[in-house]
Amino acid sequence: MVIREMSKIECLQVLAKARLARLACAHANQPYVVPVYLAYQEASGCLYGFTTPGQKLEWMRANPLVCVEMDEVAAHDQWVSVIAIGRFEELPATPGEGARGSRGPQWVGEERPPLSDCNDEVRDDEGLDGERERERAWQVLKTDPVWWEPGCAAWATRAHRNPAEPFISVYYRIRIDRVTGHEATRDPLPYAVLSPPAGRCGWLRKTLTRVFGGQSNCTSNVSES
Repeated sequence: MVIREMSKIECLQVLAKARLARLACAHANQPYVVPVYLAYQEASGCLYGFTTPGQKLEWMRANPLVCVEMDEVAAHDQWVSVIAIGRFEELPATPGEGARGSRGPQWVGEERPPLSDCNDEVRDDEGLDGERERERAWQVLKTDPVWWEPGCAAWATRAHRNPAEPFISVYYRIRIDRVTGHEATRDPLPYAVLSPPAGRCGWLRKTLTRVFGGQSNCTSNVSES
């Protein structure tokens, strides 16, 4: 097996193709890793995700420094692994949607109305920018037809959930600071059984002779060569 370091461009290409990732965050000196679905957009240089309130969201709000790992594994000696170090940024809910988007899994299974249909006059620039970035997240994520399913399923099966609790959809992005990766490929040379070079196994011959007596295999190989 041969392992090489990948270039930045190669790492970003892996991020662009992959969807399932491992997201690592930390809080109070305790790390936490969870599988998530993310989508990378080259124009913004960010990974976008959709989730519901839970431990990972609480921890990332407290400590936005995160790490993402994506891989492609074909065999034990044929794989690619990419790690992105970055910062979590929660995308704000749209005006009129309630606290942190309590209207439900917004835009799941329906087309998003264009921004021109919204009442931009009553928004400040920050609110409009947040809406645009939230829409960007939706546009990037929807390339996968079941982009919403992991977050919704986790919310629906959560233990001790209050049935009256409203569904809260949270869009977020991870702004990538740096990325690294490694690729493993099979060794093109077949494995070979190496024999001691002729004339250089005197110490081995003496040791084997003392232990077993007579002529060692090493002596025979040398004499025959």
